[in-house]
Amino acid sequence: MAGYTQVWTPLDFEADGKQCDWLRLPFSTDLSGYGVVPIPVICIRNGDGPTALLIAGSHGDEYEGQVALARLSREIEAADVRGRIIILPSLNLPAVEAGRRVSPLDDGNLNRSFPGNPIGAPTTMIAHYVGTVLLPMADFVIDLHAGGRSTNYVPCALIRSGGSAEEKNKLIELATAFGAPVTSISDGSGGGGATTLSAVAQELGVPALTAELGGCATLSRTGTALAEQGLRRVLKLYGMLPEANTDTGPSTRLMRVRGRGAFVYAMRKGMFEPAADLGDVVQPGQVAGVIHVVDRPWDAPEPIVFSEGGMVACRRALALTAPGDCLYKLLVDLDAD
Repeated sequence: MAGYTQVWTPLDFEADGKQCDWLRLPFSTDLSGYGVVPIPVICIRNGDGPTALLIAGSHGDEYEGQVALARLSREIEAADVRGRIIILPSLNLPAVEAGRRVSPLDDGNLNRSFPGNPIGAPTTMIAHYVGTVLLPMADFVIDLHAGGRSTNYVPCALIRSGGSAEEKNKLIELATAFGAPVTSISDGSGGGGATTLSAVAQELGVPALTAELGGCATLSRTGTALAEQGLRRVLKLYGMLPEANTDTGPSTRLMRVRGRGAFVYAMRKGMFEPAADLGDVVQPGQVAGVIHVVDRPWDAPEPIVFSEGGMVACRRALALTAPGDCLYKLLVDLDAD
């Protein structure tokens, strides 16, 4: 059923000009039997040229990308553009309105729901529409994220490994133009594998860049500025905003996730006290923190150690933790052993 979708919009993606409307996601409830969930979409087109697909709000409690894309959609007019820019600032609108990572409609995690299902739960229907309607139009996609309530991130870009040399070069060119301080290259095995937007984009041959812009469910000025400037640099690189006033951007440090050992997990329930900060360089065996036993405060806290060395790219933001919660993710330089 790859060609079938229940999501629809009156917006014409082939028409020149600037159009602002909704995607309509059918959702029938007690109080709205024929209702739809409105998902804002902006299409700005001016003649022939590449198509950029720009997304934020896949997770509702990640705000920098939402603000950056909303601002971009207000500031850019059709006369500024060569080609087509499709902007979805709040792709998982129910989660955005609830301030949650997952949708209150079905507890669906949108960036773990690809390739989706056209007759499934609402979140899987959104994923299917993106993968079968929007991504096939795109020459590249940028998906803006942050750590949400549970995690805080060093501002960085993420690209997937595993493609051809030509695909890798396109991704590095995209990341270089975006200009995050760090670009992480990973196969995605630690964060969703084949169920993310970037995984489906890779299958379709569409260069995809994901950005992590902050976390803690706050709005980082640094992350928002990176998103705004990085997007303009990329659009100018592709000739889509030829008159954009941009700088060349800072150089990006190419890094990678060494493997599953780069992730540190809680092994028990308790209160997490970290011993390393974002951006710290840590060594194997170094203390990563302790977990205090809340109901047995007379017991010594359980120490946590790093099994590998690297730079702390993200850290859990919440103190209360449970077995299986990710506490840290480490990156190493691309050429590291």
